[in-house]
Formats: sequence, C-alpha cells, structure tokens
Amino acid sequence: MNPKMLFKLVIDVTMTFLMFAAMAYQITGILIHEVVGVVLLVFFIVHNLLNRRWYKTIRKGTYDFRRMLSITVNLLFLVSMSAVMVSSVPISREIFAFIPINNDMIFLQIHVMTSYWGFIVMAIHIGMSWGTIINAMRRMTGITAPSRVRTISLRAMAVFIVVYGVQTSFERNLGSKLFVYDPFGSWNFNESSINFVMDHLTVMGIYICGTHYALKFVQKQKKRME
Repeated sequence: MNPKMLFKLVIDVTMTFLMFAAMAYQITGILIHEVVGVVLLVFFIVHNLLNRRWYKTIRKGTYDFRRMLSITVNLLFLVSMSAVMVSSVPISREIFAFIPINNDMIFLQIHVMTSYWGFIVMAIHIGMSWGTIINAMRRMTGITAPSRVRTISLRAMAVFIVVYGVQTSFERNLGSKLFVYDPFGSWNFNESSINFVMDHLTVMGIYICGTHYALKFVQKQKKRME
C-alpha cells in the first residue's frame, strides 16, 4: 500500500472512531462530545480535500450499479455530515454557548436524525470498500493464501454480527431516531462504554456485510451475463 493510500485509510479509520466517540456523548459528557465534533469536522474536511478529484469525475465515464451507488452514498454522507455540523452550533452548551438560539429542540432533533443517518451511510461506505480493506490487511499481515476454514469462520461471524445488530437496532429503537421521533426515548446514561461500542459495531456490521455481499452478488451476476 502506497503512503497516500495508507494516509487516507488512517483518516477514514480515525473518522470512524471519532463518530463512535461523538455518538456516545451520554458516556463522555457534553464538553468532550463537542470537542470530538470539532475534531471530526476537521477530519471530514481533510477527507474531502484528499478525495477532491472524485467530485470532478462524477459526470465522466459510464454509470454501472456500483458507481451509481458510490455517488449516492458519498453525496448522502456529505449532506448528512454537513447537517450534523450545522445543527450542532445552535444546540451547543459549551463551545458555542455564547450564541443565543431559541427553539433549539428542532435543531436537536435534526442533529440526532442526521447523526444516525450519517452513521448508517458511513457503514455502507465502508461496506463498499470492505474488499479493499481486507486485501490491504492481508498484505500487511502476510496472510495471502486462501483458506476454506477461515472463509467459513468469517462468514459465520458475519451472520452472528448481523443477527445481533438487528436485535440491537430494535432494542435501541434506532428506527425512531432516523425519523425525528422521540430522540431521548432509549438513551441510557448509565450504560457502559463496552456495551455501547459492541452494540453499535454490530449495527454497523449489518450495513457493512449487507453492502459487501450485495455488491459481490451483483458482480457475479454481471460476469454471468457477459
């Protein structure tokens, strides 16, 4: 992996960790949540600057299923993250507390909704690059030889993660947060950090695994038709 690609990967991984930390503000507290949000904004800007050439190629080339999905996901992530950042200013209690805003409940609901949409879109984005990530990890660890046992074990783990993630989605009532309904309903301020991370990792796993295997299926179907 060349240095530029490695740097991009580090940026993306760091953004994922920052997203987790930002969403866990009932554990970290408001001040840390807002500081993490500002740092996430910086990394988001850096991420877009590193990938600025992508925007110039949107109108060029052919549009197959994968490319259309990629453009849609990237634009949705851009919109959702922009909405998260803009809505965070009026509801700030620490960094931007000097800005007087009335009816901040509306901005809070927008902030919650777009945060969770951004979380899901980010997982789909990771799922689209999962094959590349796995191949990079194999090269870094020296594991390049195929293994049927390893493949079966990883697929069984993926099924477990998806099942657990679906259950977690219902238990945490994540669907309501996607549509601005009762944003406080299922928040647990006594929750442990490990439980929060594990639950949200499995929720991410739904969309990572779903996207990865859906694209593999489409690719196989495309090869059969050629």
